[in-house]
Amino acid sequence: MSLAPRVVLVHRTTECEELVAHHGTHGQAAFFLSTRGRDIEEVAERHRRTRRALAEVTAAIPLTWRQTRVERADLDRFLFAPEDIVVVVGQDGLVANVAKYLAGQPVLGIDSDPGRNPGVLVRHRPRDAAALLTSTSRSVDELTMVEAVADDTQRILALNEIYLGAAGHQTARYRLGLENDGGVVEAQASSGVLVGTGTGATGWIRSVWQERGGTLPLPRPTDDRLLWFVREAWPSPATGTTLVSGELSASASLQLTVESERLIAFGDGMEGDALELTWGQSVRVGVAARSLRLVG
Repeated sequence: MSLAPRVVLVHRTTECEELVAHHGTHGQAAFFLSTRGRDIEEVAERHRRTRRALAEVTAAIPLTWRQTRVERADLDRFLFAPEDIVVVVGQDGLVANVAKYLAGQPVLGIDSDPGRNPGVLVRHRPRDAAALLTSTSRSVDELTMVEAVADDTQRILALNEIYLGAAGHQTARYRLGLENDGGVVEAQASSGVLVGTGTGATGWIRSVWQERGGTLPLPRPTDDRLLWFVREAWPSPATGTTLVSGELSASASLQLTVESERLIAFGDGMEGDALELTWGQSVRVGVAARSLRLVG
């Protein structure tokens, strides 16, 4: 007898909860905000909207189904099961945070604060949850992900982009090359390398793309194609600035060999969950075999 589906509700601590936890009481948090020209009612109202959204989505889950909740900070310790349906209640970035921990489970993004979030990944309202959860014909978009694999088998996945560089965004030294590019390799000193997807083309990758004049066509979220950019490459007798941008097809990869004491690689802005890379190590970045199955 097969198990009933399990709905995993993913959420994050609200700004209001973080302020009260830090300052001890609601009154102390209100005083702190007032000294900086802000009203706690603003963050309190966003907190209430988030809680209402969570309550509405919870009520929409069929009674015969299993359910559990996981907070963003606990994602790296949570074990997702194959039959899970993941419901993210919050911001677009929360969908990106959960993506790398999944292996084909469908994800339903619920916007807890319409009008404040772009709604690129949290595409639905709490009132839509009941119909979407029980539908047998819901559409799913396969969103391309980017992957970095080090020579010691360390691996990291991201939905938007992967950053490779020095911790603290100081000068990173490395050798950069493209797979199947005739062995052309360039020593570089820069602020790091950014490799992003079509989903990431709505955020950090897009800002770098605009600065470079937008000459490369931006990929769509479902395209098996990535864009990469070297940030602030520095020319010197020992370092070059020839390989500073490009695109990667599904079969191509960017190769980086570390020539600094320590570099890191992290995805989707989560620097606390980074690969540690030391002198002489190499890392390959390209289109991931795994994608995010986002309910359209």
